[in-house]
Amino acid sequence: MVMTQRIAVLGATGSIGDSTLAILAAQPQHYEVYALSGYQHLDKLLALCKQFLPKRVSVPTAAVDDFAQRLGAAGLDIDVVGGAEGLVDIATDSQTDTVVAAIVGAAGLPSTLAAARAGKRILLANKEALVMAGKVMINAVKTHHATLLPLDSEHNAIFQCLPFSIQQDHSQIHELSHGVRKLWLTASGGPFLQKSFAQMQQASVTEAVKHPNWSMGQKISVDSATMMNKGLELIEACHLFDLPENKINVVIHPQSIIHSMVEYSDGSFLAQLGSPDMKTPIAHALSYPNRIDSGSQPLDLFALSALEFVEPDLQKFACLSLARQAMQAGTQATIVLNAANEIAVSAFLEGHIRLTDIADINEQALNDIQLPPLSDTADIEDILAIDKIARHLTDKLVAKLA
Repeated sequence: MVMTQRIAVLGATGSIGDSTLAILAAQPQHYEVYALSGYQHLDKLLALCKQFLPKRVSVPTAAVDDFAQRLGAAGLDIDVVGGAEGLVDIATDSQTDTVVAAIVGAAGLPSTLAAARAGKRILLANKEALVMAGKVMINAVKTHHATLLPLDSEHNAIFQCLPFSIQQDHSQIHELSHGVRKLWLTASGGPFLQKSFAQMQQASVTEAVKHPNWSMGQKISVDSATMMNKGLELIEACHLFDLPENKINVVIHPQSIIHSMVEYSDGSFLAQLGSPDMKTPIAHALSYPNRIDSGSQPLDLFALSALEFVEPDLQKFACLSLARQAMQAGTQATIVLNAANEIAVSAFLEGHIRLTDIADINEQALNDIQLPPLSDTADIEDILAIDKIARHLTDKLVAKLA
């Protein structure tokens, strides 16, 4: 008898939430939507509650009473919790089997780490959990026997291309018998791949968030335009697969058909291919080690005219170099980079700075915010303290530039 898996979707109203819930709706015999969370789009969250009838829902603290009243008016008896504490409560709930960690930004870190310490099965879309707290997060997964499965299409592709023994224990990647030479993260190049740096300088918000292949939220779309998204993914891959940054290459692949590759010592490259649809990696992680129908459009090989591969222009996409620099410097630097980037992207979306100013702000933050290395015993409080300092100082940098 197959047990129904109870799923908590944290970040249910975003694009990852949309894709996840579409799969769960199509597989009711395997999955139960146990809990949902939302932050800004509470009307959408209410509609999801009516559709999926979760047992619990998390909203911003200030919205708890009003949302509970709206649920009551709709005849729904759902437990409503609020704020970071509510997210942690759902992530650690004994009735939660699997946590889909899809909250964007540093806000997703506490609940993701709490899920690891509760020994949960975690489907990770929140890359900041590893960018900010890689060692802490991975240690928590190992210590508490949690399961961590990547949802990012690139990391999920690499995961699929690795031997089963490495999938089960990433430290096995160092065994010579497996012959893993390098990991290759593919990048689309975003909307400015064929544009000049001068054109990037003049880019509007509308142009920056118009991704050629993927449907994503605004913040991630801007990160894709600057290639900071790939830089953060590089840092994430270092922690996920226990490798230094010089063992991970980035290649621009405009078609987004090959989602990433593993290079082996015998000269082989194993690649995972598929349509650019997040439902594919989500379905893989939900059902791992089995497979289910994702509902995504099958790849039509006969329709592919060419697959291109381009080396990134590190002058135009300086954020990629900054990510390598931060990874080399240590966790305190990756926390600063992530915080600075979130502040800078927000300032761009609000019209205060240019798109190309994001890299300049990130670089200045890395150079100016000098902090001592985190100790091996550092915990989330230490991490969030660095994050707070970095955000405060980056706000000042943005104010000067704006």
